[in-house]
Amino acid sequence: MALRVGIVSAAWGAFAHLPAWRAIPGVEVTAICTAREETARAAQQRLGLPRAFWNAEEMCADPDIDIVDLGTRPSVRLPMVLAALAHGKHVYNASPHAPDWTGAKAIDTAWRDSSSIGVVDAFSQYLPALRQMKAMLDDGHIGAPLGGTCHFNISLFNQPNKLFPYNWFAQAGQGVSAVRNNGSHALYLLRHLLGPIAELVADDRQILQRWTFPDGDTITPETTDLANVILRFESGLVLQMQISWSMALHDGFLLDLFGDKGRMVSTSPTFPTARDCTLRAGQLGGTLADVALPDAFKATPGIALDWQSEPQPSYPMALSMQAMVDAIHERGTAAPDFARALEVERIQEAIRISSAERRWVRVADMI
Repeated sequence: MALRVGIVSAAWGAFAHLPAWRAIPGVEVTAICTAREETARAAQQRLGLPRAFWNAEEMCADPDIDIVDLGTRPSVRLPMVLAALAHGKHVYNASPHAPDWTGAKAIDTAWRDSSSIGVVDAFSQYLPALRQMKAMLDDGHIGAPLGGTCHFNISLFNQPNKLFPYNWFAQAGQGVSAVRNNGSHALYLLRHLLGPIAELVADDRQILQRWTFPDGDTITPETTDLANVILRFESGLVLQMQISWSMALHDGFLLDLFGDKGRMVSTSPTFPTARDCTLRAGQLGGTLADVALPDAFKATPGIALDWQSEPQPSYPMALSMQAMVDAIHERGTAAPDFARALEVERIQEAIRISSAERRWVRVADMI
């Protein structure tokens, strides 16, 4: 029997997650959930789904749902995750994984007490260029990694739009900030490529103190929007990471790694996607050159999407969802799973402590 998925969110969930789930064999999306009956029923009709819910915890308890895909803001999502796990559902959870370190530990306890598969929607490791980067790192192309730089800088609120659905990012207490949002995606990738992080020092602050709309209205944000972090990995590699959602003329995504034999650079003009994320590499005695990406990373047998499919996040997302389905059927490993999510949230807590106390922090000390 097909695994039955219920999605919370008729916005991003319907736009990107729904086509990703529909691309996977043995999966059927059967329900959509929003906060109100009228919007839930409207989304059900628009998306051609059998069922509508307007109470997420009721969907989490429904016996005819196997996987709950949870969007919405972290502060609202936490009780949904806990309810889904309590009812034995598998959970595909948005990033940031939790609103804070306390919430992350609560999810971890509930997950470990369950038999559920938990996966975080941090799919960068499935992008063709970054899969190739991982393969080349593992093959020793740059030798022993020694250092690098990671930027993930975008411009969300320098010229704000009242129709933008994420203007609530200004609100404190929601579990969001530039480093918690963009930074979490970067940290999942860095952990996947480079291994565990031992310690860090961070400066996380607010630089854009007012969001001014074209009509003159303003929002005074309560969240931070620029983080600079030095990460020391257990391998000894030291990497500088800069994260912002308030960079004018933003530089997008950059991951530049060098070792004792060579260097690799991956870039994307904004949030990295399958089509626009590129890779260049070179070794001592040569120069950086474009790396051809294997066809095997651009399409996957059985997945009804490829690296050119729209919307762009759906293909790598589908690969993450397929790994989750394989784990549910005990024929593979889910990634990034809830164990990795706790690790990333531990790093986020270390960033918070380091910035507040102006000191280096050992990640393992976050308990």
